[in-house]
Amino acid sequence: MSAPPASPLGAHRTTGRWAEAALIVVAVIIGLSGFVFTALNRTGASPAQSLLLGGALVLIGIVVHLWVRWKAPWADPVILPTAIALNGIGLAMISRLDMSYKILEAWQYYVGPRQAIWTGLGIALFCGVLMIPDYRVLRRWDWSAMVAGLIFLILPFIPFLGVQINGARIWIRLGPMSFQPAELTKVLLAVFFASFLVANRDNLALAGRRVMGMNLPRARHLVPLLIVWGVSIMVLVAQSDLGTSLLLFGLFVVTLYVATDRPSWLIIGAGLFVPAAWFAATHLAHVQARIQNWLHAMDRDVYENSSRQLPDALFGMASGGLTGSGWGKGYPTLVPFANSDFIVSSIGEELGLTGILAILVLYIVLIERGLRTAMSLRDGFGKLLATGLSFTIALQVFVVVGGVTRLIPLTGLTMPFLAYGGSSLVANWVILALLVRLSDAARRPPSTAPRIIDTAELPAGLRKLVLDPDFDFDEMHGADGPAGTPSGTGRSFDEDPDITIDTPPDGVSKQQGSAPTGTAPQGTPRVEGVQP
Repeated sequence: MSAPPASPLGAHRTTGRWAEAALIVVAVIIGLSGFVFTALNRTGASPAQSLLLGGALVLIGIVVHLWVRWKAPWADPVILPTAIALNGIGLAMISRLDMSYKILEAWQYYVGPRQAIWTGLGIALFCGVLMIPDYRVLRRWDWSAMVAGLIFLILPFIPFLGVQINGARIWIRLGPMSFQPAELTKVLLAVFFASFLVANRDNLALAGRRVMGMNLPRARHLVPLLIVWGVSIMVLVAQSDLGTSLLLFGLFVVTLYVATDRPSWLIIGAGLFVPAAWFAATHLAHVQARIQNWLHAMDRDVYENSSRQLPDALFGMASGGLTGSGWGKGYPTLVPFANSDFIVSSIGEELGLTGILAILVLYIVLIERGLRTAMSLRDGFGKLLATGLSFTIALQVFVVVGGVTRLIPLTGLTMPFLAYGGSSLVANWVILALLVRLSDAARRPPSTAPRIIDTAELPAGLRKLVLDPDFDFDEMHGADGPAGTPSGTGRSFDEDPDITIDTPPDGVSKQQGSAPTGTAPQGTPRVEGVQP
């Protein structure tokens, strides 16, 4: 996967921070209007706390915007406002549902204050992640990220810590709150996959036999895919969690495809996962029940004796029609888990098809901006990381909306930024921070950011010379060409001040490639990346 010769985003000379500020104002107004219209439709008057709530939302928007302006001044101006709008709509809908739960005295579903706390924690982590000055330092934590991700994955199996909810053992209890650690696993494994694949993609891209017009990879290079497949199946069988298993395996397969540009990996991945999903659907009671409730949702026996949440969700969205019943005028609480798994049906009932489409457009904008960032980055690790994080959001949205609309079985995943779920909300704010950091690097003009040369992508012979601590460009004169010119380039590094080379930092093996280092000796260009 080669970088484009010139980045369209890198040509920008404006940071876009004022555009971001204007969009954040619009996002805050969208979120606040949900609270106000709900109160007006239910009580006929604006709530007394509207002024306080509006002030809090404005303060949060100002703080986050100023933090991005300071830490990532060249970041994409659309990513953050889109997430704030989605989070604000989610808080408004959860608050509206709390009004009904309060009347019904269903206090176990009263979660608005907790979601506000999780939002504050997610924003704090967002600001903390932006403290990382350069995303490339994450490459030195690749194996640590993998180990930490697997530890989070097995935490629910620890006695007195993990709990089983709704048939799936994917939660841990933290005082009065529960947390799903696998949500953080997807972020950590995205970092590991990007680092691993950029260092090994040459081997993984090698073709073996040609079958039915398709070049299959060599057998020995299937080992990484089989390991991730095994971990995904372990999650599926041990935790009865089809959603997390699908998310982790899909993340790896798509990142592998992007790294190697070989469709055969997608076919092999599907060929591995489909039999495992079939086995789960026929042998695991929890997954089998979900499949049956999906296939026979409208059967009377299933509706009366097994599960009525999916038909009720479809009935609610149908009653909403094109424009919806209006904030606070519907009956979304008739559907179980209306504020988490089925928040899409709640929004569909009160905002209609128009509201759902508007929210899906916000997700499309967020995903498109993430993929555009991936295309504009100049190093392989950044490209794969941005692609993996964007695909994680896209796959999660597809799985949730597909489940609620009965396109696919329900999986238990939640809508990013929108639904109640502290673990999902926190993890998605971390993903957002990484995308903001990556977009900051992608949009920096050449006058402020060097053209990146990733040593992991250099030919083996040249990489060996570059990574040699005794290597001196001046000594190459007479052997490989003019002084400061690697063999075969036909141009001196000294002739292009924007080209720098990135050698591995302390603690990173030479095979892993690039990450920022300290100041190079005088007269020696700093190597900070690769553009093959």
